[in-house]
Order: sequence, then structure tokens, then C-alpha cells
Amino acid sequence: MSQKQTAARLLDDAGETFAAEAGISLDDKPAPLYRLLVLAVLLSSRVQAKLGTRACRELVDSDLGTPAKMGAATHEQVHDALDRAKFLSKDQTADALIEGAQLVADRWSGDLRGMRTEADGDAARLAELLTEVPRLGPVGADIFTREVQAVWPEFRPHLDGKATAGAQALGLPQDPAALADLVTGDELARFAAALVRAGLDDDVAGRVGG
Repeated sequence: MSQKQTAARLLDDAGETFAAEAGISLDDKPAPLYRLLVLAVLLSSRVQAKLGTRACRELVDSDLGTPAKMGAATHEQVHDALDRAKFLSKDQTADALIEGAQLVADRWSGDLRGMRTEADGDAARLAELLTEVPRLGPVGADIFTREVQAVWPEFRPHLDGKATAGAQALGLPQDPAALADLVTGDELARFAAALVRAGLDDDVAGRVGG
């Protein structure tokens, strides 16, 4: 099986973005971009991906899916939504999400496209801006950028260490540029998510590479 065939097989098997898993229809619009930021904060806590995506869904279902709604929420409202999703670190995360929403509202008028403009295609600058958000460190910045490259193509290809670890498990190139050549640009976000899953789940790697 060629490397391109392996990549295609991986996309078929595990090529759902984490945003899609969380119920986010990602687009270059304020609400879905903010929800992706929330997901990145939740996944920064090093929880299992399914727990983070479930918590994100619960927050959106609880009408906390915009900076205005999250920023105006009480600690108890956010805490209770996280509790319903069985999320850990509920107290610190609730405070961080409220503070982060207020930061987005104050700094970019509730619209992360302002962050995009400020970063101006520089992934390192985007990471700096993202890590100003409470409880969103370098891991979360990578998660956000991996996913947002679907709608912000100037940040392609973003295939970080978690993605290249998945590539290694499948015998694919670990150089981001070489990896990116195996799929189309519009498939990169899905490919990155699938590679991460292959690195975390031996079953995925076994199905695809076997």
C-alpha cells in the first residue's frame, strides 16, 4: 500500500475533526470559531478527547456557545454544564471559560476573526494570541490551529507533534510538508485529526496500517 493509499484509508477510518465530533459546524464566523476555542480550552486539560467534546456539546446546548452568553454566565451555570458532561476540574475550568469569553469580547469584540487578522498568517503569532486565553496552553493552541486550518487556509499545513506521532505509527513521513503532500489542502484538518487518533489509539493504527 502506498503512502497516499494509507492516508486515504486513514481519512476514511478516522477523518472526523474534533470540532465535528463536538457538534461544531466549523465556519469562518464568530460563533463556530468561539466554540472551537472553547473546545481547545477543554482539550488543553489533557482529558480524553471524547470527554472534552462531550463537555463542549453540553455547554453549547446550555446556551453558552457565544462569548456574550459565556461572559455573562455565572460560575454555577458553567460549572453545572461541565458537571452534566462529567468533566473534571470544573471549578477552574468554569472560571477560565468565563474569563476567556470576556477577553474575546474585550480584545476582538467577540469575533475571533480579529485574532486571525492580528496573526496575519503567522502561526507563531497565532499561538501567542491563543495562549493569552486562560487555561489554553501550547497544547490547546495546537488543537485550535490544527482544526481552524480548515477555514483559515493561511495556517496550512499545521501538523504538530501529536499528528506526526500518528504518522510514525503508520509508517508515514514525519515531516509536515511531506505529510501534507499526501492529501489535498481542504483535507488537512481532517487528516491532522485522524493522525492524532492514530497516535493515541492502537486500534486505529491497526485498522489503517494492517
